[in-house]
Amino acid sequence: MPPSVCSRASDSAGLPSFATDLPAFALKGRRLWPVVQGGMGVGVSAHRLAGSVAAQGAMGTIASVDLRRHHADLMGASRNGSKTVVDAANLEALDREIRAAKAIAQGRGAIAVNVMRAVSEYPAYVRRACESGADAVVVGAGLPLDLPELAAAWPDVALIPILSDARGIALVVRKWMRKGRLPDAIVIEHPRHAGGHLGAARIDDLADPRFDFERVIPETLAFFRAEGIDERAIPLVPAGGINSHERVRELIAMGAAAVQLGTAFAVTRECDADAAFKDVLAGAGPGDIVEFVSVAGLPARAVRTAWLERYLAFLPKLAAAAHRKPRCALKFDCLIQCGLRDGIAKIGQFCIDTQLAAALKGDVAKGLFFRGAAALPFGREIRTVRELIDYLLTGARPVPRPA
Repeated sequence: MPPSVCSRASDSAGLPSFATDLPAFALKGRRLWPVVQGGMGVGVSAHRLAGSVAAQGAMGTIASVDLRRHHADLMGASRNGSKTVVDAANLEALDREIRAAKAIAQGRGAIAVNVMRAVSEYPAYVRRACESGADAVVVGAGLPLDLPELAAAWPDVALIPILSDARGIALVVRKWMRKGRLPDAIVIEHPRHAGGHLGAARIDDLADPRFDFERVIPETLAFFRAEGIDERAIPLVPAGGINSHERVRELIAMGAAAVQLGTAFAVTRECDADAAFKDVLAGAGPGDIVEFVSVAGLPARAVRTAWLERYLAFLPKLAAAAHRKPRCALKFDCLIQCGLRDGIAKIGQFCIDTQLAAALKGDVAKGLFFRGAAALPFGREIRTVRELIDYLLTGARPVPRPA
């Protein structure tokens, strides 16, 4: 299709214009370009990034955990407060971030909120996201079997689980069907490629072929047919290792409705993290990325910074000394299960909120920098959200900047 024709068609459909013949996809009555920005915490994907993505007609995602760190008044009022005070500050911050993102989007695209099933305030975050006007709630880091009940009062909010294999998809869909609800989309995250917390039980399982998109997508579509579900009723959104227009085309041809990227959006100008954070991610090569077990008990992937190198070297001693603490050092209890607080020697032994918050501020000496395994679309360059989405949809690379 000639670009001019596609651009006019896009404008008439209410989507920002891109010279692409890739189809839009439908989510709860919204037509969106087939690009989703994944949620990244702590605070990496907040209102500026999510709103900027949505403004281009795609889906931007706010990571819900500990958003008070973007609000000096809330951080100051809760720094030495009780868990109740901290939780209230974070719920207020989530409300502010959703409203700010929607102001940037101006009715375009969709604003989603990512909530980890593994966080202690998961139900409260889901409800506040819905109350504050999020268009979608995305849940990973555990099976969100209870999400339909939690969001039942907001039927217009799209509910999207993050899963990794066809077996998990079948389990969640069947459980939801018994409750009279289907997922409005499913993110299929490949643990061999994605960043942050990963959807496999063990590090040794990350490369299991059951997670390959070439297997999961056809098996899921076959499951839909067997259950009498229209293949188009639940958009499939693969995530992990997607870094080119060609790969987007391959996955859509395979049966995906859209694709999700995280790290590529984390290094855009509009990302809410510090510039030094972006430089760490953009400058990391294949040998700089490592997998380990998080304090949440899940495999995770991050940049091998000096802090992470020291932590991994010292981990055997930390594990040997692990013991249950009387309380969370931050009075936050962000996770349902925390290796450090609960003294679980076989999983992580650090404060994940502290380390991720340091990364958000660009503190290379102390931060934990989650990152996907794949090369980035623009290498070390920090480009705009518009340029990234344009490349994914059209294959057009931005003009190189002068050296």
